[in-house]
Amino acid sequence: MGAGRALGLLLGVAADAVFGDPRRFHPVAAFGSSAAALEKRLYADSQAAGAVYSAVLVGGTVALGVAVERASRKHWLLQTATTALATWTVLGGNSLATEGTSMGRELADGDLDAARTRLPSLCGRDATRLDTTGLARATVESVAENTSDAVVAPLFWGAVAGVPGLLGYRAANTLDAMVGHRSLRYLRFGWASARLDDLLNLVPSRLAALLTVGGAPVVGGSASQALETWRRDASAHPSPNAGQVEAAFAGALEVRLGGRTVYSHGVEERPVLGHGRSPDSGHVTRAVELSRVVGFGAGFVSAVIALFRK
Repeated sequence: MGAGRALGLLLGVAADAVFGDPRRFHPVAAFGSSAAALEKRLYADSQAAGAVYSAVLVGGTVALGVAVERASRKHWLLQTATTALATWTVLGGNSLATEGTSMGRELADGDLDAARTRLPSLCGRDATRLDTTGLARATVESVAENTSDAVVAPLFWGAVAGVPGLLGYRAANTLDAMVGHRSLRYLRFGWASARLDDLLNLVPSRLAALLTVGGAPVVGGSASQALETWRRDASAHPSPNAGQVEAAFAGALEVRLGGRTVYSHGVEERPVLGHGRSPDSGHVTRAVELSRVVGFGAGFVSAVIALFRK
């Protein structure tokens, strides 16, 4: 069982690196459509309604994963194939790198209009008034956070819980992106989805930060600065998880992240992470390279965990 799961995770990582997201009939897009439809039926400005909403969608997705896992448990090749397919489906490393690379190129060319248009594909910030430095900072922070959320975390849960872990985590993370932010509409309804996502990312975010420390020298960064900034600044971030990997990236790239952050639902004054220079297009490119290194490291670690689980 462990060998099939480990091999499936590695094949899924390889499929994401080579092919990227499925181009048609993406299961995550179908899940999002179902979640939006259910929201119309269940929405109420209360935590209870939001908890039911999250439980139905995440619980249903986990149940599907359990059925797949049970059907393939006694067939090594089938387990490998289903794990690989689920891993490929839920990973977002290739698409993250593609968007980040394009952003770095647009910033280097001085094409701010194109960069502002691209930013919503990376994060939910208001890009209309951001200059080159603001766009670069937002991109590095988004690449760091999404390396944890879209790569390290699904692989970790896939190693621990197989297909149910892969699908269940991606369902929870998708709901957090849809309803977990602090707008007036979702402040109470999205509370359960946001807290579930926080809980599921407690371990993976710290694993992502540790892998960032280890991977920093591969992209010409500083492992010692990554470790120091992670230990010193992560806890100041309002998120218990995003701050871990953002601080590690800031130290690894020797840049300064954080500060005033404008979202569609309001403005947040974030603590400063790191004490280097403000990021530019070159740091965006290096952040993407570091994201890839961390992703491949997470694939190896997840395979080892899966191999030794019974």
